[in-house]
Amino acid sequence: MTAPFSTHVPASAVVPPVRRPYAAAFRALIALAALTGVAIDLALGSPGRVLSYFTIQSNLLVAAVFAASAHRAWSRRRPPLPPVISGGTLLFITITGAVYHLLLADDAARFSMTDGGTSTTTGWHLLANHLLHTVTPIAAALDWLLLIRPGGLRPRHAALWLLYPLAYLIFALTRGALLSPGTPARYPYPFLDVAAHGYATTLTDAATLGLAFAALAFALVGLDRIRPTPRLRENRISSPGAGGLK
Repeated sequence: MTAPFSTHVPASAVVPPVRRPYAAAFRALIALAALTGVAIDLALGSPGRVLSYFTIQSNLLVAAVFAASAHRAWSRRRPPLPPVISGGTLLFITITGAVYHLLLADDAARFSMTDGGTSTTTGWHLLANHLLHTVTPIAAALDWLLLIRPGGLRPRHAALWLLYPLAYLIFALTRGALLSPGTPARYPYPFLDVAAHGYATTLTDAATLGLAFAALAFALVGLDRIRPTPRLRENRISSPGAGGLK
């Protein structure tokens, strides 16, 4: 006996996904800002040293994630990036901006990622600092608030995100231990300088920062539950479930 003919038609076949050119353009600009800042520092300093900074690594992640998001918003590709990726990217670049402005900004006049702190941060260095520590964190936060539906983040995501700062701490301390004393920027940040402070103080400072990062990660998950839903132009037949950008 022949099975009855199914009349079900996928929603995507009825109404095609909506292209979002403004979201795509905004995200492309964020990716470009991150890449520009990284390129400036790479052009002015030793690549091995520059790439060892959390700032550079988090901005490279921003460039990759926002370029992918821009492509999806423009080409109607589905599904959107998983919330664990977009949320983690936001957390890491927020850490970059917060640590710089709260702990390192007072040293910005003499500290540079490209020269190990031996010259004044002006001109191209200053532009890179603004792009990497101010522009990309603010832009990423605006993207999250204005262009991404709330409710996609979970506490398990926050726990997963915290593995990266821990891995970076291990990397920074191991790298510093392997480099010879006197190497410029042997330890990438003053609060990780074992040679100056010893392991006890350095690990205590790192633990304090780690607790702050954990609080920030779980606060991000909590805020995602209560922040207002942005007005997104989307397919009426598409799933209203929480998640990334449509």
